[in-house]
Amino acid sequence: MSYEYYQVEKKAPLAWVFLNRPEKKNAMHPPAWTETIPIFEDLDADDDIRVIIIASSSENFCAGIDLMGMTPELPELMDGEQKGGIKRELLKKIYKLQEGLTIIETCRKPVIAAVNGFCIGAGLDMITACDIRLCSNDATFSLREAAVGFVADVGVLQRIPHIVGQGIARELAYTADDIDASRAKDILLVNRVYDDKDALFQGAEEMAIRIAENSPLAVQASKEVLKHGIGKSVDDGLKYVASMSANIIPSHDLFEAFTAFSEKRKPKFTGK
Repeated sequence: MSYEYYQVEKKAPLAWVFLNRPEKKNAMHPPAWTETIPIFEDLDADDDIRVIIIASSSENFCAGIDLMGMTPELPELMDGEQKGGIKRELLKKIYKLQEGLTIIETCRKPVIAAVNGFCIGAGLDMITACDIRLCSNDATFSLREAAVGFVADVGVLQRIPHIVGQGIARELAYTADDIDASRAKDILLVNRVYDDKDALFQGAEEMAIRIAENSPLAVQASKEVLKHGIGKSVDDGLKYVASMSANIIPSHDLFEAFTAFSEKRKPKFTGK
């Protein structure tokens, strides 16, 4: 399928999802929020795809929300009366925007964000819904919403504290400061920093291949267990992972691991 905002390339076992609106620095207009739903539903269901990489087709990852482009979709923002019915409609639309990013987080497959250039506002919302974040040396990040007069309401304030901690999350939210790649790595927002975009894409692909070579059952179960554990007690997490483990063992992948070990070769996992 073709999309207005995204470009999807399947290269099994990987899939690349490119933000592809270079003339606007990938600012997110209405299709950016709605097209993620069919894209990630398809990738989630495709057993040939084991890892997804989100990246930019141009020199910037995302300049944030396209305020002018979104205004026709959100007329409630400019309604002078702001009565209860208007606010109810706005609330429903905010939920829809949230769904457009949450589907990245709930996708069974690991999702790697490969960030170059600006990653501002809504771009930061998007990458915090990913499993792993990598960037090039020219990357700039900002939780920008406070600087333009509204609260970040599509996921970053809920997700980023689990990545960088409460103190750093609050600093980023309150100051709306830009941070560079080095600072992003220091606060654990990104796992690795690469010299340039080419090295970033190569590094992201190499990491994705290493993940894809492991058992899909085990990788996807690990994602589910880690996601479930957020906000839960250790005891809750232990009970959940015990249930998950019992559900996926035994498997063809487990038997293949034992066979490969005995035959002194690399296992070939099928996810069955």
